[in-house]
Amino acid sequence: MHYLAIGVRCLIGTVFVVSFIGKFTARGALADLVGSLRELRLLPENRVRTAARLLTTAEGGIAALLIAPSSTLAGLGLGAAALLLTVFAAGIGIAARRGAHAVCACFGPSQVPLGRRHVVRNALLAAVAVTGIAASASTSPVSPGPAVVAAVSGLLTGVLITRLDDLFDLLFPSAGPTGR
Repeated sequence: MHYLAIGVRCLIGTVFVVSFIGKFTARGALADLVGSLRELRLLPENRVRTAARLLTTAEGGIAALLIAPSSTLAGLGLGAAALLLTVFAAGIGIAARRGAHAVCACFGPSQVPLGRRHVVRNALLAAVAVTGIAASASTSPVSPGPAVVAAVSGLLTGVLITRLDDLFDLLFPSAGPTGR
């Protein structure tokens, strides 16, 4: 089970690293996040900018915890990731039911509207993070070969998840970028 924990840490860590970096390296990405949060209409106007900063800081903190060599810190990171991903899923779901038309600023600038696939993605990632916490309880020794396979598998899966909107639009071009 420890290999599962390694793979999950790499998967969730990749998602949070890409999200954190995407908001700081792309021009206007943080402003896009503020705009998206504003469009969700879940927070008072005077709290949106602060929420965007806190959200981005939390994503960076979670990524740092998952990269840490300590299994205790990684467990805290997976727990925080599960909590934040659950909040994302619930918030997007509530906003979508209200008819909000926010774009996905999850990994930087985007024109893809938030929708059901984002709720499902975040809920599944939260479940994966919880699974990683359970798998972290294993104290069995780790062999380098399988550990590398688990890590690379997690990294590649994480990259695919961060490009999910692009993959969806490539595979289902007639559906358009709505994700609904």
